[in-house]
Amino acid sequence: MTSTYTLVALSIEQASARHGLQALLERWQAGGRRYAEPSRRQLELACDALRLAFDNCHWRKLDRFVIPALRRAGAVQALLAELDALTLAAIEARADAHAAAALQDPGFAEAVERCCTLLLQRLEREERELFPLARTHVPSEVWFAIANQMMAHEAWRIENRGCPAGPMPAAAMARHSTRQGPFPAAPHHGSPQGAYLAAH
Repeated sequence: MTSTYTLVALSIEQASARHGLQALLERWQAGGRRYAEPSRRQLELACDALRLAFDNCHWRKLDRFVIPALRRAGAVQALLAELDALTLAAIEARADAHAAAALQDPGFAEAVERCCTLLLQRLEREERELFPLARTHVPSEVWFAIANQMMAHEAWRIENRGCPAGPMPAAAMARHSTRQGPFPAAPHHGSPQGAYLAAH
């Protein structure tokens, strides 16, 4: 029951991340644009939207709690490596987009499209391949701990609205985990590449 609840919560988060990427992709898809060249301000806003869409993928609860549990279990390493490769390629595409925006280069839209497409591919593979394997390889007691961590993180996030995306401080995690108590049986209703690898 705990694993089912947690995976449902993660699926909701996946849907939110996908929505942001698809909206950005529709706006900037290189082959579908029929508008005048964007202004510098429009490019700056697009870079902010791309950064937010990337962060919504990179700082998910899946990345914070479930994937580390799979790594500790030594499970599905090949799949995790392939997912990491997609993220690293998306980081490179995002850097290309920011560089193109600074130069008002027409390659900006192509770089945005490439970044969004890579991240959408990762989300799809997580749902199709990683979620079923996680249900199999993560023990029930670990799911219980993950659920408590997710609840603690959500409580901290609500208390700290407006903070930039990032990891929850360990002290805050411990404080909120203690405050949460036992998890209920069922719910009521450097370089960017180096930073990514260090976080995983």
